[in-house]
Amino acid sequence: MLIQQKIGNIKDYPNNTKTIDWLKLQWFESNKRIQRKHTESGLEIAIKFLQENPNLTQGDILFEDEKTIIAIEVLPCECIVVAPKNMFEMASVCYEIGNKHLPLFFDKEELLVPNEMPLFKLLLSQGYVVKQEQRKLVQPLKTTVAPHGSTNETLFTKIMKLTATHE
Repeated sequence: MLIQQKIGNIKDYPNNTKTIDWLKLQWFESNKRIQRKHTESGLEIAIKFLQENPNLTQGDILFEDEKTIIAIEVLPCECIVVAPKNMFEMASVCYEIGNKHLPLFFDKEELLVPNEMPLFKLLLSQGYVVKQEQRKLVQPLKTTVAPHGSTNETLFTKIMKLTATHE
């Protein structure tokens, strides 16, 4: 079965009586535009999002008929969980993690990062409240920063434009 778009989310169907055939994905597979997987029932799915990043998340519906819904289930993984005490600590932790170019997720008041022992030890040594847990990484912390080199402007040029006084 070929899937080229998502058609909704299971949370929008609170009284669903259809059978849900889960397509299980690791967190890092949720942004892959082209992949082949099997649902829990064994149905082969080909995902081809050619125009855009699919940004698949927990409960996204890929297919629906009279009896069945095929929806995404993001599998839990080993994570570093940081619970910042205040906004300053939140900014500091985000800076440390962003400086390592690691994916960052959030859940309620906690920051989540796929487990990396060097980062865990670094955050622990800096006095942050850090723990390791099995969690689903489903809410990425989006940034407004474009990747370096994505346009003809350099990062330095962009910074200079932002800091220049306007007359």
